[in-house]
Amino acid sequence: MIQASNITLRLGKRVLFENVNIKFTEGNCYGLIGANGTGKSTFLRILSGQLEPTSGEIVITPGQRLSFLEQDHFKYDSYTVLDTVIMGNKRLYDIMKEKDALYAKEDFSDEDGIKASELESEFANMNGWEAEADAESLLNGLGIETELHYKLMSEIDANLKVKVLLAKALFGNPDILLLDEPTNHLDMDAIQWLEEFLINFDNTVIVVSHDRYFLNKVCTFTADIDYGKIQLYAGNYDFWYESSQLMVRQMKEANKKKEEKIKELQEFIRRFSANASKSKQATSRKRALEKIELDDIKPSSRKYPFIDFRPSRDIGNEVLTVSHISKTIDGEKVLNDVSFILGREDKVAFVGPDAKGISALFAILAGEMEPDEGDYKWGVTTSQAYFPKDNTKLFSGDENITEFLMPFSPEKDVTYVRGFLGRMLFPGDAGVKKVKVLSGGEKVRVLLSKMMIMASNVLLLDEPTNHLDMESITALNNGLIKFPGVILFTSQDHQFIQTIANRIIELTPTGLIDKIGTYDEYLESDEMARKRQVMNFSEEDLEADDLTEDESIER
Repeated sequence: MIQASNITLRLGKRVLFENVNIKFTEGNCYGLIGANGTGKSTFLRILSGQLEPTSGEIVITPGQRLSFLEQDHFKYDSYTVLDTVIMGNKRLYDIMKEKDALYAKEDFSDEDGIKASELESEFANMNGWEAEADAESLLNGLGIETELHYKLMSEIDANLKVKVLLAKALFGNPDILLLDEPTNHLDMDAIQWLEEFLINFDNTVIVVSHDRYFLNKVCTFTADIDYGKIQLYAGNYDFWYESSQLMVRQMKEANKKKEEKIKELQEFIRRFSANASKSKQATSRKRALEKIELDDIKPSSRKYPFIDFRPSRDIGNEVLTVSHISKTIDGEKVLNDVSFILGREDKVAFVGPDAKGISALFAILAGEMEPDEGDYKWGVTTSQAYFPKDNTKLFSGDENITEFLMPFSPEKDVTYVRGFLGRMLFPGDAGVKKVKVLSGGEKVRVLLSKMMIMASNVLLLDEPTNHLDMESITALNNGLIKFPGVILFTSQDHQFIQTIANRIIELTPTGLIDKIGTYDEYLESDEMARKRQVMNFSEEDLEADDLTEDESIER
């Protein structure tokens, strides 16, 4: 159990939390949600002891071990991948190193023997003999191949470091597990593995995530941060959303009835306060009127952008033909003989383990990169708007947001452009903010503004939900569901794909898998194919076992 008692945090004049009281109990997974800037990550840092609150205290059940997902990807560069994971249980790792140091001594004394015996006993009690196997199991589950386990952290890819730090947090069955955006930079297989891990985890989990499907899958409670307070709801993210909306509706309906009663009483008092025979009744109604109090419905701090892609022209029957495209980047072949045809109704999610290949394909189709082999042809009625995953170069200039967007606008009018910015939560003077100082989420909202201004009938979106808060993801999700044109996109957000795509194309090392249908239908068919493969393999093994040695050799 971990409990926040009267937690207040002041940052200068700003009060981020005030007298927060909440208890997180064993056996539950809590989704910590709230608008950007409400302090989700900050609250996790307070719970983990990395940040001292202005007042109040964090109480943890004595003897329980707390683990949290670290964000410093360079901290463990001098350690091996396997050692980094085992360091998730610091005491166990320290014992291992102390034992190694003792046994390496040339002048091993009786005192050293006694100390080694004590360490061995503690090591065994902590399941130390299974430590390496447990660490390897976590790494394999997250998709890190065994050959990488003994490499230095400095030698592996940045995306793999994210997985190693996650494995480190999960290692050793911690009593309290704090996870800040654990699905960031994970592929779909790793996310599914993590979902199953947390569903079967028996201790306390507190997780911050912008992935609605993930929160719905793993959370038993939702802790909502708003205006410096934390309100606890039983149930997952969807249950919280329905409950919070229902609460507001009920309060509004109750206020409406009270307002009608107030008008009725006021009308009676107005008509009969001067009437001697009705004066007592009027006085009674005055008292009743004074007792009626309207519920204070404080608006949420959440702000939803308005995202609405409206093509300037309808799309024809011929949309896109891709023929035998191949591409090699830095010596690695990321696209190999890719061919497909898109129709006017297609909303295609591109999936697969190689994100580089998908990004390269989108860049080629957007005219930002040339293929090594093959070609593609857009239909004459199509117009494309492209959202790149890496937008660093786009925002390196010295112009402000309005100046950045003006070249893409059909109307060379500042007011017209600022109208789009207002919808995307850049009100008033925010339009003169320099693009090079924008946050990650602000850059995404500017690029989405650009795509709306362009009014294209084909959208290419490479990981558009990265850096967005839950409210912006929801708004983008709804905007793309309503979009009447063609969409090519990739995302790690399960719900985003499921609600938008009507076709799934998977890029694999051996070619394309092209399925018409929803993402869940694709996953189900993929899982069934794997099961059939395993069953066929097992049947062949059984048949081989029934053969004589000579028959088996002949076969």
